[in-house]
Amino acid sequence: MNKRFIGVLIFASVVSLGFSTVFYRLLVHQSETTKAAAATVRIALAARDLEMGTMLRDEDIKLADWPGAVPAGATANPQDLVGRGVTTTIYAREPVIESRLAPKGAGGGLAAMIPQGMRAVAVRVNEVVGVAGFVVAGMRVDVLISGNSPGGNGNLGTLTKTLLQNIEVLSAGQDFKKDAEGKPIMVQVVNLLVTPEQAEQLSLASNQTTIQLILRNPLDRQMTQTPGAAMAQLFTGGKLRVPQSGENEPAARPRPAPKPVVAAAHEPPKKEEPFVMELLSGSHRDTTKFDNRAEGK
Repeated sequence: MNKRFIGVLIFASVVSLGFSTVFYRLLVHQSETTKAAAATVRIALAARDLEMGTMLRDEDIKLADWPGAVPAGATANPQDLVGRGVTTTIYAREPVIESRLAPKGAGGGLAAMIPQGMRAVAVRVNEVVGVAGFVVAGMRVDVLISGNSPGGNGNLGTLTKTLLQNIEVLSAGQDFKKDAEGKPIMVQVVNLLVTPEQAEQLSLASNQTTIQLILRNPLDRQMTQTPGAAMAQLFTGGKLRVPQSGENEPAARPRPAPKPVVAAAHEPPKKEEPFVMELLSGSHRDTTKFDNRAEGK
């Protein structure tokens, strides 16, 4: 009985071992077949981290095998990329694709990052105006101006108004990098991407008013119409009226003209009646008049 059980157990072990060996060989063969079937293509990759504004050189690009599908805009000829400016940060071993580069002949630096029809305007800021150094490339900001409105109501004091909304920041300062601790570098100049009309407004505002940048969520693209704020209303709790489309800001309310002073007409002096005295002597009557002014003298 024991010998028979031992024989069955040995037979089952041999069969299991055989099936395991065959199954393992099938899996290994299938894996090798899959690897052989996976095609690799040599394309141009970034040899190092490439910051915005970098002018590509030969040592910045290397050819390497890329498994799977080729990204749109990738190339296998590094000479097509040399001399072009980087408009979006490219990290090491990432494909250098067309959409992240400036057009041929545009060069590098800030100018290569400006789309056609747009302008870059430099705005001088400080720590407070630059939102404590957290205004960096790619952020979206609103531009506030503070000053005295020409022809406005002088009793309101200084006025603050939103001049531009949802403006893209091209660069902040002269260095695109962060410090050793990963904190934003304090900047003195912020370059904003605007239209030619907005560039004129910013140029005038920077010379005639005080500019403040307001950081906003990059996903928030909604434009908000605001009435602005006046110094006088900070203490009274009032609000400025929002001007309608095509309507200028309300001018100062004209003061009513003073009423003309009419001199009181002098009444002519009353003519005083003379004092009359009658004297009777029998049937004879005599009348005598006396002048009152003469008596008063």
